[in-house]
Amino acid sequence: MFEDSYSSTHPPLPPTTEDDRVSWLRLLRSRRVGVATFWRLMGEHGTAQDALAALPEVARAAGVAKYEICPEGVVLAEMKAARIKGARMICLGDPHYPPDLAQLSDAPPILWVIGDPQVLSRPMVALVGARNASSLGLRMARTLAEGLSEAGYAVASGLARGIDTAAHLAALKGGTVATMAGGVDVLYPSENTRLGEQITEEGGARISEQPMGLQPIARHFPTRNRIVSGLSRAVVVVEAAAKSGSLITARNALDQGRDVMAVPGHPLDARAGGCNILIRDGARLVRGVEDVIEGLPPLDMPLQPELNLRTPEKPATAPVVAFPAPPPERRSLQDVSKLHNQILARLGPSPLAEDQLIRDLGAPSGAVSPVLTDLEIEGRIQRQPGGLLSLIVSR
Repeated sequence: MFEDSYSSTHPPLPPTTEDDRVSWLRLLRSRRVGVATFWRLMGEHGTAQDALAALPEVARAAGVAKYEICPEGVVLAEMKAARIKGARMICLGDPHYPPDLAQLSDAPPILWVIGDPQVLSRPMVALVGARNASSLGLRMARTLAEGLSEAGYAVASGLARGIDTAAHLAALKGGTVATMAGGVDVLYPSENTRLGEQITEEGGARISEQPMGLQPIARHFPTRNRIVSGLSRAVVVVEAAAKSGSLITARNALDQGRDVMAVPGHPLDARAGGCNILIRDGARLVRGVEDVIEGLPPLDMPLQPELNLRTPEKPATAPVVAFPAPPPERRSLQDVSKLHNQILARLGPSPLAEDQLIRDLGAPSGAVSPVLTDLEIEGRIQRQPGGLLSLIVSR
């Protein structure tokens, strides 16, 4: 284990210099460091520089030999590519970081943004749905997006075909945010290249947590979906099959404490199956934009109470930064080994909620969290959106 690598117990601060930003990006891009591990290391070491210095020893203690952190040249090249494409790095704690997204325990430490970052501070509603949407579904998406824009909300979606495209187009003038599964500079699908450009030209923004230039692959879309829902006060599903990415977004929204709403459809239309299931299970039924607005808190009410971050330069309106707690007391190697085995015995290929695992173990979360970090770096477990954990089964 890596108790001896704990170097700080003070709360970590957001980056304020270029060197700090480079260190944040190096830590996040280092091998086997996901979002949860990033925040855990920051909580243990206080700064990204100290976390980077400790990471090889953390990996060695987890059984990973010859571990190397992400080279500085790699992130400098990514930052150069961002400048060329006109992308801006926004770190959690920056005044432009989306305030509702900042509330999440798995909030992206870094977002690349192309467009007007001011739109990210506005209250948002996500509109999502089927790629092979019907004419009625597309019309409903346009109507809802226009109505939400007129009411003062920005519209969030994923720049996919179908419902996403209709929602972005209808909200261009009022402000819309497209969350990308790949790099923020990679417009996917290619048929939406012009739409992606229009979004930034009209005062909206494209955002991504992925490296610049990265082509999207299947596993990026569920993590993208958690950002779509995390940005938003509510997620409205316009059309969706019973098994679809839109329902993943809806489940993320529920896990994040967001409202889920759905447009009903005919029982014999497969594209309405997911929406009808959501309504059956308690989602708010949407007949028009009035139903959406009725279910939302007032525009001037924050989603959750704001806290003050320990930085004198930071405006009072800056988003919340919920950093992890300081590291727990040191534990014996025997205790750590026992906890390793207990965790691995309780996890399987099917995802399990982290809080449920902690309850099952009957151990304090402060003792379990660093062991989970250890196992993630070791490549034994995988974190998934919504606070879920699963065992990595070697083939």
